[in-house]
Amino acid sequence: MKFLDEAKIYIKAGDGGKGCVSFRREKFIPDGGPDGGNGGAGGSVIAECISGLNTLIDFRYQQHFRAKNGQQGGGSSCTGASSDDIIIKLPLGTQIFEEDRETLVADLTRVGQRVLLAKGGMGGLGNQCFKSSTNQAPRTSTPGEEGPEAWLWIRLKLMSDAGLLGLPNAGKSTFLAAVSRAKPKIADYPFTTLVPQLGVVYVDNREFVLADIPGLIEGASEGVGLGTRFLGHVERAGILLHLIDGTGEDVVEAYKTIRGELEAYSPELAETDEIVALNKCDALTEDEIKEKKAALKKASKKTVHAISGFTGDGVQKVLREMMKVIEEKREALKDE
Repeated sequence: MKFLDEAKIYIKAGDGGKGCVSFRREKFIPDGGPDGGNGGAGGSVIAECISGLNTLIDFRYQQHFRAKNGQQGGGSSCTGASSDDIIIKLPLGTQIFEEDRETLVADLTRVGQRVLLAKGGMGGLGNQCFKSSTNQAPRTSTPGEEGPEAWLWIRLKLMSDAGLLGLPNAGKSTFLAAVSRAKPKIADYPFTTLVPQLGVVYVDNREFVLADIPGLIEGASEGVGLGTRFLGHVERAGILLHLIDGTGEDVVEAYKTIRGELEAYSPELAETDEIVALNKCDALTEDEIKEKKAALKKASKKTVHAISGFTGDGVQKVLREMMKVIEEKREALKDE
């Protein structure tokens, strides 16, 4: 399944049905009064959050969603049938914006959540509603109310417990493949990962969802390399695992580049708990590991883990630390 995290859609609620002009005509009742019924309500457009989806690819092929109009009222005081609502099924983590891309309409953060995007128009009034002591035979009815229409942007921000960060070729895809059943593309060149990937990580009979986003480059917070789109996918993560390529020439500069982009994109994201790991240590000598860990610790003011996503060395310890933080955050949410 291809990944798509943003789409533009058109929605139109159904118009209300017309009210009816009718008079009661029965044998022996030649002067029956008005009995025109009201029109039915038009269908509404509703967004629903469902599980099992992690892409908006379907909206590349269907962008227009129009609910049906309500039926016209009938004689004998018959109200027209209302039309069914249209349900737009969206993945967990989808945000809905107005056409300006800035005004937030809804944020779907739990499965089963429903949001009314456009309410169907009310049905028009039949002539029986206009009968009065001074107007016994009204020939007046009203048309149904028009259903609103709009263009909307839908944007998916993956719902993950943890996020992977790092420069291109930091070994994020190898790490994700090693700790989950995800099968990201892996190769020894930058930008192997072109779309975000999700994997379920199992730690001591517990599990959490880990998101791997394409490698960030300088200027990502300003949209360079689609950086703002990619950073959005780890914005909801409870903890970040920052992987540094141990075979790189300047591990401190690599760390500072990513931290700078996080702070420029979102101060809140920059405050997210972070674990720093020196990756690809299987290709380093003990002295090189010791030297680069010390430099990273000084720059990050955090404990630095030496790991290898390829051999698995040190990976389990990092996962347990992540699981501990994730469970603490889950408990805190339960208490709210």
